[in-house]
Amino acid sequence: MGIRVAMLGDIVGEPGMLAVQQQLPVIRQRWRPDLVLANAENAADGSGLTPALSQRLRQAGVDGMTMGDHVYRRMQLAKLLESDPRLVRPANLPRAAKGRTWMQLPLPGSNDGQALFVMTILGRLFLSMPVDNPFEAVDRVLGQLPVLKPLVVVEIHAEATSEKQALAHYLDGRVAAVLGTHTHVATADAQILPHGTAYITDLGMCGPHDSIIGRRIDRVITHMSTAMPAPFDVAAGNPRVNGVVVDIDADRLTAIGIERIELQADPNQPPFGHNGP
Repeated sequence: MGIRVAMLGDIVGEPGMLAVQQQLPVIRQRWRPDLVLANAENAADGSGLTPALSQRLRQAGVDGMTMGDHVYRRMQLAKLLESDPRLVRPANLPRAAKGRTWMQLPLPGSNDGQALFVMTILGRLFLSMPVDNPFEAVDRVLGQLPVLKPLVVVEIHAEATSEKQALAHYLDGRVAAVLGTHTHVATADAQILPHGTAYITDLGMCGPHDSIIGRRIDRVITHMSTAMPAPFDVAAGNPRVNGVVVDIDADRLTAIGIERIELQADPNQPPFGHNGP
């Protein structure tokens, strides 16, 4: 059986939310994915996620959401991290951190109850958040999954390309896909690794591309050129949706294809200006 999974890159602020709401029907129609995943850690004004925004993404058609280093920026999310089986925090945070370390999503139309397991791992290079060894953490979580031969997608939320590539090769043939997020700039290296794992260094972002990684250009330049404080407000122009579609052989549990998604949203069409409360 063939399975198609779409994953969207970091959703940045309200422009990213609206772009995803508008373009998800296009993704569903054009690529016909069985499941849609998204990194939602920047949805709330560029930093964090709220329960209300999580609900909007559910209603838009996102089946599962991952978080990254901004997972606890909005502490009203803490209860949802504990209760929502379709929302996961990075698996290599301290054990006492709130939230689930993996999700299990039933595959539509599966006759034998097969499911997709999803986890996210934080990198350690150039990130200030204290986390455990990502290689040991991913091994630990794989050992906790409740089936002998799971179908797995791993998100690596990290700064360094080398760290993302290293984890992907470490997992090659053991998981269906290793998909990079966090840097907000889509990379051109979508590929199938030698033993069947789909990989891309970064999915890119869903949000305003007339920006510096989603933030207002003038504010970022002011701060970087003067060292004076400047609020990094979310930008607005040129909203796009970036991600990938991965085709998986459900019997072999490895990938057979990966294709980039890059869609231009239309800010003159709903739900822009019509998103409601």
